[in-house]
Amino acid sequence: MDTIFKEKISRKEFLKRFGGGVAWLGLSSIPFFSPRADAAEGGGEIGRKLSPWYKPMGRGMIKCTLCPKGCTVPQGGRGYCRVRENQEGKYYTLVYGNPCAVHIDPIEKKPLFHVLPGSFAFSIATAGCNFECKYCQNWQISQVSPEETTHFNLLPAEVVKLAAKKGCRSIAYTYTEPSIFYEYMYDTSLLAREKGILNVYHSNGYINQKPLRDLCSYMDAANIDLKGFTEKLYTNLLEGELKPVLDSLVTLRSEGVHLEITNLVVPTKNDDMKAIKKMCLWIRDELGPDVPLHFSRFYPMYKLKNLPPTPVKTLEEARKTALDQGLEYVYIGNVPGNPGENTYCPKCKKLIIGRIGYTLTEVNVKEGKCKFCGHPLPGIWK
Repeated sequence: MDTIFKEKISRKEFLKRFGGGVAWLGLSSIPFFSPRADAAEGGGEIGRKLSPWYKPMGRGMIKCTLCPKGCTVPQGGRGYCRVRENQEGKYYTLVYGNPCAVHIDPIEKKPLFHVLPGSFAFSIATAGCNFECKYCQNWQISQVSPEETTHFNLLPAEVVKLAAKKGCRSIAYTYTEPSIFYEYMYDTSLLAREKGILNVYHSNGYINQKPLRDLCSYMDAANIDLKGFTEKLYTNLLEGELKPVLDSLVTLRSEGVHLEITNLVVPTKNDDMKAIKKMCLWIRDELGPDVPLHFSRFYPMYKLKNLPPTPVKTLEEARKTALDQGLEYVYIGNVPGNPGENTYCPKCKKLIIGRIGYTLTEVNVKEGKCKFCGHPLPGIWK
């Protein structure tokens, strides 16, 4: 997941910033509202709304049908994600309209390299997650309940209004796992589509097929974290499963959502080139060679502070492995200035989009094609 900046601000300051001009657009992330540094003290508002994603099990018990965990929840209990509660035999989301992070980011930060390059995404997140990644970059909000972060009251219509006012061409559901605030995301995406604002989704892909297909009707682009290619890694490091993620990738592709994939390369955990080769072959054969793949650099975080940052050489070897298997757009992330940040035409090999971090150095795309040879490029370009 892309990281956020944490800053304590008041409601008055929040409104002041949204009401003013876009004075911070030169920054890589513009934190309008985010969780307090002392979030453990609580104080967050609860945005309760009845969820359609459950079924009664009798005696007040319910079963969640949103994600593959399929939590069975007794009355008064919550699901694994911490943000869904059984209240008298009905299942409620507790984070509807209450984001704990609201930022304006470059679209490249999602990372989405084939969606409106150089544009900005209005980015929102709530507390909670259905994974526990041992190296989570945003664990302060993903691994807590809504009561443990400070939230702001921001309903879907307000999100869309503010995104339009700030000149953001997309709304990004990001930072934590967006599927856990599904109802909030879904309702916002409907309104955004009406206003001509794109919806983009950065997710772990751990969601059931029915809610995912419903969401695809309003989702324009997605970056899915394919965190490795073994069930062992998903079980030991994430408390999840691989297969549902692969199923989500296939569904997104088949539903016509622009798809990009991120693989965070963690030393000793998922940096074996044989496994990376196997993953790349699966992407090529099941999704297509033109699906962009981002190999991202790991930095010590959360419960994996004992590991070193990923060597740049490892990332470059992973990129070469992917290109050798026929993938056409392969990137290196979290290494500003590396040539692997750039987009090259798979046909004429010329530089199409130059990047240094989140800054574009040149764009040679004309009507969705390479300006030099006319090769069509996957993505959303206008």
